[in-house]
Amino acid sequence: MPINIPKQMPAREILEKEKIFVMDEERATTQDIRPLNILILNLMPEKEKTEVQLLRLLGNSPLQVNVTFLHMATHQSKNVSKSHLEQFYKTYDSVKKYYFDGMIITGAPIEHLPFEKVNYWEELKLIMDWSRDHVTSVMHICWGAQAALYYHYGIDKYELPAKCSGIYRHTISDQTVKLVRGFDEVYFAPHSRYTSVSREEIINHPDLNLLSEGEAGPFIITSKDEKHIMITGHLEYDTDTLAIEYQRDIKKGLDIQIPENYFPDNDVNQAPVNTWRSHSHLLFSNWLNYYVYQETPYEQDRKVKVDIPAANDIS
Repeated sequence: MPINIPKQMPAREILEKEKIFVMDEERATTQDIRPLNILILNLMPEKEKTEVQLLRLLGNSPLQVNVTFLHMATHQSKNVSKSHLEQFYKTYDSVKKYYFDGMIITGAPIEHLPFEKVNYWEELKLIMDWSRDHVTSVMHICWGAQAALYYHYGIDKYELPAKCSGIYRHTISDQTVKLVRGFDEVYFAPHSRYTSVSREEIINHPDLNLLSEGEAGPFIITSKDEKHIMITGHLEYDTDTLAIEYQRDIKKGLDIQIPENYFPDNDVNQAPVNTWRSHSHLLFSNWLNYYVYQETPYEQDRKVKVDIPAANDIS
């Protein structure tokens, strides 16, 4: 799926070197197809890294995708330049009149805070409420998944005795569900968090389905109406992301354990091996195809979506 992003975006050069199909906006306008319009609410502090990780996974299908990045107006980011946000990001007020085929809400390293203490919680609630009738399907990642479970379904997070960090085995409860079509019976995925959610509350909730779980607890949760996909880990992570986080925590003087099942022989001097890449691509491809593209009526959306400007043109 060629992704349509601004020419000047730093992620573009990285993706092109990886042979990810990135389309010029000029070429995109000449194709007689309706592109998918995907909104990404990027809550991660190192936004440029997350941009590359998500765009890489969105660029692996035969259709065209227009991507719009969103940041919180009520929060000042410390790890990305103001000029980057001004050039490549929008705020809720500038997109709220539009409709989107899909939306991704990322994680954020703020699990230690109660949701109501997060300085942009009210704005996030507004966006999640807006998404109910302005977005066909929403994928929530890590803290974003916990926020969705709390806001939409009343399931709160709880603190773990120690940080859950590493690569963990997972199984699937129902192989016929379209989101995990093609998955192996056992697969691996990264986790990096200090909190979790209750398995019992999820399986007992009438509107939720626990699709996949493993050594790190519940992993893939879907709403019964398939409107919300909640991923408690980080399938989008690069091979070295957990290593970078581990070294960062060590430098901060935190009492942190080596990520589990990650470094060969638990030797931090050895390069980790990526065991989750194929399932990362498969998950995003299935989501885009079955939950976004297949669920979005073409003619209806031409009236409200086809004329959405490119990400750097929305005002």
